[in-house]
Amino acid sequence: MNRRSNLILFFLASAALMSCPPRALASAIDAVKDKVAEKSGLAAAGEIDSPVTVNGDTVEYSTEEKRVVATGNVLIIYKGTTLSCDRVSVDTVTKDAIAEGNVHIKDDKEGVMTGSRVLYNFSTRTGTVIDGDFMSDPYYGRAREISRVSESEFRANNGYATTCGMDTPHYRVTSKRITIYPGDKIKSENDVVYIGKCPVAWLPFYNHSLKEPLMHVQLSPGHSKDWGYYLLSAWRYYFSDDLSGRIYADYRNELGFAEGFGANYRTGGLGRGDLKYYYIQERPRSYEEDQPAEFERSLIRWRHKWIIDDNTDYVSEYYKINDAKRAAYGAEHNMLKDFFYREYEKDSQPRSYAQVHRNFDYSSMDVLVQARVNDWYNAGFIEKLPEVTYSLPSFQLGDSRFYFDDSSTIANLNKKNTTSTSRDPNVHVNRLDSTNKVLLPMKVAFLQLTPFTGTRETVYNADLDADARIRTIYLTGTDVSTKFFRVFDVRTNAYGLDVNQLRHVITPTVGYAYDHEPTIPASKLRQIDSTDSISYSSNRFTLGLTNALQTKRQKKTVDLALFTVSSSYYIRPKTGPGSYMSDYSFDLELKPYSWLSFMSDAVYSHRYDYFSNANYDIILNIASERTFNLGQRYQRKGTNEITFGYDWRLTPKWKLGLYERYQVNDAPRVPSGWRYQEYRVSRDLHCWTMDLSYTVEPDHGTGIWLVFSLKAFPETSFKFDKTYHAPKPGSQSPY
Repeated sequence: MNRRSNLILFFLASAALMSCPPRALASAIDAVKDKVAEKSGLAAAGEIDSPVTVNGDTVEYSTEEKRVVATGNVLIIYKGTTLSCDRVSVDTVTKDAIAEGNVHIKDDKEGVMTGSRVLYNFSTRTGTVIDGDFMSDPYYGRAREISRVSESEFRANNGYATTCGMDTPHYRVTSKRITIYPGDKIKSENDVVYIGKCPVAWLPFYNHSLKEPLMHVQLSPGHSKDWGYYLLSAWRYYFSDDLSGRIYADYRNELGFAEGFGANYRTGGLGRGDLKYYYIQERPRSYEEDQPAEFERSLIRWRHKWIIDDNTDYVSEYYKINDAKRAAYGAEHNMLKDFFYREYEKDSQPRSYAQVHRNFDYSSMDVLVQARVNDWYNAGFIEKLPEVTYSLPSFQLGDSRFYFDDSSTIANLNKKNTTSTSRDPNVHVNRLDSTNKVLLPMKVAFLQLTPFTGTRETVYNADLDADARIRTIYLTGTDVSTKFFRVFDVRTNAYGLDVNQLRHVITPTVGYAYDHEPTIPASKLRQIDSTDSISYSSNRFTLGLTNALQTKRQKKTVDLALFTVSSSYYIRPKTGPGSYMSDYSFDLELKPYSWLSFMSDAVYSHRYDYFSNANYDIILNIASERTFNLGQRYQRKGTNEITFGYDWRLTPKWKLGLYERYQVNDAPRVPSGWRYQEYRVSRDLHCWTMDLSYTVEPDHGTGIWLVFSLKAFPETSFKFDKTYHAPKPGSQSPY
């Protein structure tokens, strides 16, 4: 039969039953369902699979052969898979299809295959494309034969793969066999890399994980004052989901060659981690006669994390840094600072430690082992071999209104100096420090009160005279807080503010704490940290006031303005002229629009009538990839820097950016003037992105680098640029 419409088996079967009585109709419907299931080759266990819906200009159905043949604008939709072509033949029992002419198969999850002729099975969702193309994000490709082995595997024979979507790709990797596991990984064998029509490299095999946005080979050339001309390279390897990493091979004209490797691993039941090794034997091109001709510098970093069970986890870090240049010329040289500046910014002297955390029903315990692996670390480094901390926060005592709070730490502590020849001897002590409180939360009228009392007991195995001692400090106090608010019926969109009522919330807080004078003064104890330096009683109030102005935007509460001021009042301390108010701390956040925000924090000394530090940031996110940032970092008798950041997408192809820091006035060891300038230009090259950056820094001269990265894998191993990071209130670091 021929019809210029959709052929849907369920519709045709149901149409023949329209004249049946209700009961007969119900029975007939059940019979038809069984018949349709039989014709469609479906399981007879009561489950009726989805029918194959065939649309076309002409659709023919053969009852004897149980086959549908359609021609002209053919479209088949089945369980998330769409097939379009000029002609198709479908077996309704096996669901095998033969499609010809402009065949296009699209799967909602796994990708697209196109070709002149396709053999496909809708039940197993597998098939073969003859002389076709494929696309599985982020890869495109073409091959003589493309097979979809399963829902999670494509295989292309005698073809190529690329991330360039052009009909004639800018680059491609040809291979005898390419296997793609969508969203997981890609594998290939006997590969030749082409740029345009020119072969540039041969690889015996290629494995790449699609779960990480990293290029297989990364090259970063440039020039700087300290390094001269340089070329940094990272060659990414991927053995399996459990082991991958990079091999580093770098050349710096002023220093020589460097090499190293990184490894990311998973051990199944024992956790996952990463290992990094980097080594350079510096051979400066110019040096004085009495200076060494070379320096050995190396870094080993090993990090591991293991989630033992739902309540227990383990984490460790190990840093070993050998730095002959630091030993020869002093602390201004640092392996991390010279070669891994972003890690240095986070921590110039990273710890080596291992820690186990365990959660119980109402409490938790941490076991920490921390050792000084690098002897050149600053004096005063504290080893904890080990330190065990137990915490029981606000545990209700039976059915009473009382709560118990405990925090206890027992530790074997060593405070070490930089060298064994230091005048200050190393300090060792075994110490148990336990703070126990009883709290009684209550509400009195509109006030929330939490009075408490307790003790802090510290047990030492030895004091300065090598005698065991127990120090006791009695504690008491209370915390008081409340909240007032008022709603103003203000609704306006003047100047685009989008205000839908205003709510003003005032939250005052007062905390009082009294710590009795310790039973043993600090002068009698071995000094490890602040726990041992307590000598006098403390009697203080902590005052805070928060004002918030809120509105509703898209049914969500938004803070238009948030202002907090806090300070402490000390009553007749043992040291100083008498009772006094500490410095005032201010925090202000304004967000009148979703694209504009202002943040500021400051500390004001009322005793000396000046601001000791103040910071502000103005952040404009005008549109996607169009941002403007301005800020200032002020410290009295210290730095006073204006920071500026700018990123702007000019066209779909071009993007500009800059980052600058300017010192307003002279400061100790920091003269006024530009402290850092960076200018960036990015160019979209279709499947590539080119980044050109130029920097000027007084201490390191000028630098320039050129980076090409595939758009499919935007993350690179090398991050030299400094971008504007607006800190949260209280932060002093602008970058």
